[in-house]
This record gives sequence, C-alpha cells and structure tokens, in this order.
Amino acid sequence: MLLLKPHVKGEALMDLVARVGKHVYRKNGVVTDMKSFGTVQLGYGIKKLDGRYYQGKLMEMTMMTPPNFNDELHYLNKEDRLLRWLLVKHRDMKYGLEFLSEDDGISELSKLRRSLYEDEDLDEDEDDEDDDDLRRRKKRQNSRKM
Repeated sequence: MLLLKPHVKGEALMDLVARVGKHVYRKNGVVTDMKSFGTVQLGYGIKKLDGRYYQGKLMEMTMMTPPNFNDELHYLNKEDRLLRWLLVKHRDMKYGLEFLSEDDGISELSKLRRSLYEDEDLDEDEDDEDDDDLRRRKKRQNSRKM
C-alpha cells in the first residue's frame, strides 16, 4: 500500500510505481496487480517536513516476491512523495498450478462452479415486501449467481 502526497502529479506517481516495479523484477518478483483508490480523506493529519497532510493518494500494488523482500524496501523511507507505505504479507498463498494441483483447490473450484449454476428459490410471501426490499434481494441473488 502506498499513500502519496495529494499534490503529486500522475507522471511522478507512475515514476515511483515503475521504480518499485523494477526493484521487484530485479529481485525475481512479479507485480501481479495495481489499484488506485484516488484521493482519500485521512482520519488524522500526517506531519511531514513540508506541512501536515489530511488527504493522500492511495495505491495498492500486489506482488509475488521472495520472503526477504521487505528488507529491500528501506529506500521508500527516504521518498519525499510518500506519506506512508505498508507491506502486507500473505503467507502460504497458493497461485496458479500450485493451487490446482492440491485436492483442496479442485474442490473449491467445483463448489464455485456448482454455486454459479444453482437457482435459489424465492420466498412465496413477496407480496408483503416493499419494492425496494424486493429489488435489493433480487440484486443480491443476481450477484451470487455471477
């Protein structure tokens, strides 16, 4: 997770993300996903040398790296465009062929497939519900089917 100062331009943001991505690649890692949450209001001000910040640009970079990669990120502490950064480890995660080679992975996929094609019965007493409640329930059921 990267929390950048709100005035950082898109070009500088991409420069920082590219720098982190290159560092990941040099250490035999792969950036698997990136999400930008845009400008977010902070619950408290973060004090830096150039002022206190109550907003920031939030980004998430998901990557697969060697276990000792967190020691390699110390250079982010000196980055003046960043307000905060956070590394979240997902231990014992299985991806791709590792996931499918285990019995658990295959059973999980079959459960998912089964739940996608099963129809859920609607209650008979829909007459008592508001139109809004009915719409919400149908929307929930449609999202479960997807």
